[in-house]
Amino acid sequence: MTGRKKVPGMIYIFLSFMPWIVYWVLCGFGFEFGIILSLAISAILATFQKIWKSYNFMDLFSIFYFILAAIGTFIFKLEFFVQESGFAGYFALFLMVAFSMVFKQPFTFIVSKKDWPEAYWKERSFLLVNYIVSAIWMMIFFTNAILFLITDSFIFPNLLLAFGIIFSAIFPEKASTYFVVKDYVKPFEKYDWRVEINPDRVKGEDEYDVIIVGAGIGGLTCGSILAKKGYKVLVLEQHSQVGGYCSSFKRRGFTFNAGVVDISGLWEKGPTSYLLKELGLKKEDLFVRNVVGYIFERKYFEAENFEEYIKNFTNFFKKEEKNILAFFDDARKAYSECYSDVETYGTPLPPELIAKVFGVKKLVNYPREHPHFYDWMNKTYKQKLDEYFSDESLKKLLSALLSYVGTSPEKTLASTALVACISYYLHGGYYPKGGAQRYADSLKDFIEKNGGKVLVRHKVDKILVDSGCVKGVKVGDKVFYSPVVVSNVNAKTTFLELVGEQNLDKEFVEYIRGLKMSPSCFIVFLGVDADLSNYPTLIKNLDEGYEVVINSNADPDLAPRGKASVTIMSSANYYDFPDRETDEYYKKKKELAEKLIQKVEKVIPGLKEKILVQDAATPKTFERYTSMPEGAIYAFDQSIGVKRPYFKTPIKGLYLVGASTFPGGGIEAVTISGIICANDICNWKK
Repeated sequence: MTGRKKVPGMIYIFLSFMPWIVYWVLCGFGFEFGIILSLAISAILATFQKIWKSYNFMDLFSIFYFILAAIGTFIFKLEFFVQESGFAGYFALFLMVAFSMVFKQPFTFIVSKKDWPEAYWKERSFLLVNYIVSAIWMMIFFTNAILFLITDSFIFPNLLLAFGIIFSAIFPEKASTYFVVKDYVKPFEKYDWRVEINPDRVKGEDEYDVIIVGAGIGGLTCGSILAKKGYKVLVLEQHSQVGGYCSSFKRRGFTFNAGVVDISGLWEKGPTSYLLKELGLKKEDLFVRNVVGYIFERKYFEAENFEEYIKNFTNFFKKEEKNILAFFDDARKAYSECYSDVETYGTPLPPELIAKVFGVKKLVNYPREHPHFYDWMNKTYKQKLDEYFSDESLKKLLSALLSYVGTSPEKTLASTALVACISYYLHGGYYPKGGAQRYADSLKDFIEKNGGKVLVRHKVDKILVDSGCVKGVKVGDKVFYSPVVVSNVNAKTTFLELVGEQNLDKEFVEYIRGLKMSPSCFIVFLGVDADLSNYPTLIKNLDEGYEVVINSNADPDLAPRGKASVTIMSSANYYDFPDRETDEYYKKKKELAEKLIQKVEKVIPGLKEKILVQDAATPKTFERYTSMPEGAIYAFDQSIGVKRPYFKTPIKGLYLVGASTFPGGGIEAVTISGIICANDICNWKK
């Protein structure tokens, strides 16, 4: 059916009834040729189905019935199929529907498929609606069969037939709306509070429109948008600098990032690009595109753009070339659909917000308008890979960037892998010029230039709550007041420590306690007396499970002339490390660093001998400086089935931003969370 416009379901079902209408009308007047004409119409419909490769059970059944009727009438000279056309036809259709339901293929299912994308077909609500519609038709056919036994009138049977067609046209849409409201809207109604803020009202010295706790990128994004709109914003950060994981530090002239080295969302419709445009910042001043090298099964390749990735993938896996092209064509279409509605607010929205902001009908129509992305939303990444590829090595290679999610293919939604991983192939990843701190400071500076205030070394001890509403925050002996508090602190810390269990119901507290943290990592920072500019910025060694970042290749100013700033990263478990400040802790830290350096020397020979500066960070280091429990790099586990807290909380006026909430960890993701939060505070006004 490619290249041909689909016949709408209701037109299709009307066409399917045409041979039966002809049969009932002509045979009702005693014309035997009505059977032949109906058979001819059924054959024509079946011929088109064969051409289109789209078969309808009702049309195939029609051919069978009219062949049987023709044999009975013209060969065996039976009058039954003509004189009792009403009863015979409707009872036959009743049996057809009954058998279709027994075999779990309700006859309306084929028709419904013409109006809905394939990903929707396995939805519980979709199947239920088809069973209901088919059951209605079964009752109509049975009732009409009985009516024709006791009366020759066409009036009531035709009225019931018309009712069935109208019901089939209206009910599925109404039912879909009901299920959407039930599944996506109602669960969030209790969080749909609204706090009215008047930015023009004069406020006291310690009174603000919005207070943001934690100066990670999610909080800074939210604060910068609100500051631009004229809100009086206060950002409070416990550390001596802003940024969280998007920060940098210096050692003897070498600059290192705390974690962020590869940023997505900087393509034309990307959320990070949207934020920069809103703030009047230039991408080329803040970011440079990464060149990435891969070591996989003892082979090596480099890529900077989509074309280079495809060339390398197809060179390595020649037998899978067509499948690779088809996979990425599907991925590009799905990714484009995901970002097709971002013009208004600059970011994709979760289902409940699509319904709130654009209306329930928009959400009901989402599968129709986003068929490719909806398909990715309803499969695991493993299922999507298996759909296209048989080569397990290729599947492993295409799963390499799942390290940016912290999950495995079978535990990752295909849509998550698409947005968080495959997007790097499609649109590239970027390194922050001047180091990650420069980008975080740019957002901080924007807030301050627009009347906001950012205070570092200000650890919030309590979020003040009264009668279920936010009143402000407490920092030491100081109190800052605001009807809206945005927490960029991990949700566990936010609710269990800053808000306090006494202000939350028991069920919610247990839910928060039960959330599993994401993996962490171990990082070695090296200042090297060597020019490593002939290497790419990122080297991902998939064979030995580590990544090398040559920071100074993205920006030469991050190391003294002729030298290099190098970071080595590998995954790590928080509980594998002894307590900080113990001999065991320092011993393990040193041993791991030495092992990583030895591995990297296979790729960069003589590295160890040229080290001028060496430091390392463990999960417990990250926990200390960011207050992230277990030093988790993506906050909570991002596997399928783990439901992140909603960005609006049970406390009126308290919002969440950052990796704790939708859509998860990563600079692009937390930027999305900040944009969403700012828009909700502004009541989604443009």
